[in-house]
Amino acid sequence: MNLRAPAILVSARPHGETAVIARMLTEREGLVAGYVAGGRGRQLRPVVIPGNLVEVDLRSKSDNQLPFAKVELLESRGPWLGEPLPAAAISWVTALTASVLPERNAYPSLYPALKAVLDAICGAPSARGWLTGLVSYETLMLRELGYGGGPPPEFAGFTEVLAAFDRLFTPIEKHLLAGTYGDVMSARTLLRERLAKIDGS
Repeated sequence: MNLRAPAILVSARPHGETAVIARMLTEREGLVAGYVAGGRGRQLRPVVIPGNLVEVDLRSKSDNQLPFAKVELLESRGPWLGEPLPAAAISWVTALTASVLPERNAYPSLYPALKAVLDAICGAPSARGWLTGLVSYETLMLRELGYGGGPPPEFAGFTEVLAAFDRLFTPIEKHLLAGTYGDVMSARTLLRERLAKIDGS
């Protein structure tokens, strides 16, 4: 597999002493994985952060070999990882994407949707400016993977958005994350706890 394209890095798992296995969402190829040599080193550590927009260059000798990946930072989400609520939202939406999508299956609508959600999380002054987008992304993912989801929802206020977020817990856990390794839903639970602090619920 040879590919050079913008990508959203959605997970980075340590491998060996200094490398990482990075999973990245691209618009045309879907989710791809690559071996990033030195990914845990001083130079690349700020680059291989889930949520970051990168330019990825993947090279492999065969389809059965994990490609080697070179990544260049295009846009960093690092400044928001020190803020509890945006950090929880970025962690959840990237973990969901990394855990659910099969590799090398194109879902062209998911890439711009995920980028828009991340941009909103980092650009809006509060969750009231991005939670609707996150709920729409979860709904879109359910629809793209064949579990209904319906059209993008419309809401009158933040309380309705939060109620919709709560209703999506069961279908996401039951359909999207059934049989996945690890407790991915804990990231969503943490996000909900932090959302409650601004909603007062």
